[in-house]
Amino acid sequence: MKYDNSLVRRTDRLLDEKEATELLETAVFGTLSMISPEGHPYGIPLTYVWDGNRTLYIHCAPAGRKLECIRHNDRCSFSVVGKVDVVPDKFTLDYRSIVLECWASVGLSEKERREALRLYVAKYTPELTEKAEFYIEKSFGRTEIIALTVSGWSGKCKRVLK
Repeated sequence: MKYDNSLVRRTDRLLDEKEATELLETAVFGTLSMISPEGHPYGIPLTYVWDGNRTLYIHCAPAGRKLECIRHNDRCSFSVVGKVDVVPDKFTLDYRSIVLECWASVGLSEKERREALRLYVAKYTPELTEKAEFYIEKSFGRTEIIALTVSGWSGKCKRVLK
């Protein structure tokens, strides 16, 4: 997973890799952007988990528009925006964001799908690990997992002195 800010136009707003990694680890939502089979853009906000290496996982139903888009074109973009503070007296925002270029895949092994669901539990409800195993098994047959393999990513921010 190559972190590369060389294409960010505003070099005064570069987010360093350490902060970008923290944002990727802790943010709750990201937006998956794809191209539909009809050639239309399609972006949708989703919860996600990161394996700490180069793969993000998204869970969804086993049928739907996301999967149709991925089967049509496996290239996609995933963006994450951290906490944003409006700074009214300066007519601006204080923010952190990252954009990841990815290849999407489905049809993962049962082992990888279960591990992705356990990553969800560890991120969103770590205090319920034991109880979550029951729910993972109960819904496993009706849950698809999308793997987003990151080929490159960059980060941008604006730090406003208040």
